[in-house]
Amino acid sequence: MHKKFLIIAAIMGALTVAMGAFGAHALKALLPESGLSIYETALKYQFYHVFALVITALVYEKYPNQSLINAAACFIVGIIFFCGSLYLLTLRAASGIEWLKYAGPVTPVGGLFFIAGWLQLAWGIKKG
Repeated sequence: MHKKFLIIAAIMGALTVAMGAFGAHALKALLPESGLSIYETALKYQFYHVFALVITALVYEKYPNQSLINAAACFIVGIIFFCGSLYLLTLRAASGIEWLKYAGPVTPVGGLFFIAGWLQLAWGIKKG
């Protein structure tokens, strides 16, 4: 199981770097400062939680338990919901597509998954 999480983390890490480069070069001309700020927040949280996923996978290798699997899953879902919704809000800022505003309420749900992931990681380490 830990290899699967490491592979997902590596792919998400590569995606984060690619999206960062895209943001630095292509989005600066398209977005107002507020849109860039949202995009940068998404990138930061994605990168932080890629590392959290790596740490969780490495801990799982030594102390396998369900809490660590839950932690990894929460980090992945958190990235999708939290960061994904911020990327959609950035797209709204760039394109003016109004219905993308509905992505905003999804952001806190992703944040809750991040919090749950960190708590599951702590519990999984304690159990190990």
